[in-house]
Amino acid sequence: MRVPVLDTNRRPLTPTTPARARLLLKQGKAKPYWNKPGIFCIILTYAVEPDNQPLVVGLDPDSSFEGWSVVGTRETVANGMLEAPKHVKKAIETRRTLRRARRHRKCWRRPARFDNRLSGRRLLPPSTFARWNTRIRILDQLQTILPITDVVVEDVFAVAKKNCRRWNENFSPLEVEKQWFYQAIRDRGLGLHLRAGYERKELRERFGLKKTQQKSKPVFAAHAVDAWVIADDVPGAERPAKQGLYYWTPIRFFRRQLHRLQPAKGGIRKPYGGTRSPGFTRGTLVRHVKHELTYIGGTLKGKMSLPNAVTGGWVTQTAKVEDCMILTRIARRTEWYAGMGRRHSSQAFRPGSPA
Repeated sequence: MRVPVLDTNRRPLTPTTPARARLLLKQGKAKPYWNKPGIFCIILTYAVEPDNQPLVVGLDPDSSFEGWSVVGTRETVANGMLEAPKHVKKAIETRRTLRRARRHRKCWRRPARFDNRLSGRRLLPPSTFARWNTRIRILDQLQTILPITDVVVEDVFAVAKKNCRRWNENFSPLEVEKQWFYQAIRDRGLGLHLRAGYERKELRERFGLKKTQQKSKPVFAAHAVDAWVIADDVPGAERPAKQGLYYWTPIRFFRRQLHRLQPAKGGIRKPYGGTRSPGFTRGTLVRHVKHELTYIGGTLKGKMSLPNAVTGGWVTQTAKVEDCMILTRIARRTEWYAGMGRRHSSQAFRPGSPA
């Protein structure tokens, strides 16, 4: 796997090897940097002339897990596996229930607006939009650290039913409004290539790669293998030398709510949620003097809760602001699996990062 490189103006350059990245960091010619998906990068401290090779992103979309791969003309740059957001539908239903309960209690509410500004427009269902928008955000973050030129996507297709309008419009969250996603890729100045499912299977057989039936297992053969073969069909790289991958889990924060869902002792509903902790945005990656890489969670009595940046488990709930060094804002927890589903033992590990 390669380490992304940014110049002094934070423009992406051709990725380098982990050994070269460690040497540059040791010599003071580069400084470490993490982007929102948690990928470790280096920023050069001296000017260089860009000599970039074209990089192609492969995407294998699915309803629960997705495969990502970035392939160059010579070798693989990065592989990834992403958990798709699944909480949106239930959150929308909960919000609707709470609104109905407030109306039943005769609380104040704004008057009905029959002339709604969105009336007559065709909108994506919230759960469907969350999945497509997540892919766009991941692509935007990859584009900020890698000189990406093309995107290859497995074109989702399902047979429509006859004389069944409702099924044909909503039969699959992967099929609904996929053209919106394709146009968003073109709007970013990237070349779009589509591959059918049977083409993906033929490419996988050509390289002699096998796909596991355990779809939730964080290994290259689960989803990233399909993303790699369709991406490799454009630049024509060789077999993936290493099959490690990043495993991304979304960090869910609850925005400020009117009150908790259930009353506390005495029938009082306490305030709940928020996105700030002692002046910092929750989800900010920090390096603690004792607990190393963590991110900012909740707050209580002026102290911060710090979950582990890899597993998400609580490390401490009494951290002080002065003991934390702010690094960057992240939106997902990132685990690095070196291959065969083995997670690296070091919590602070990223390819090329100083141990």
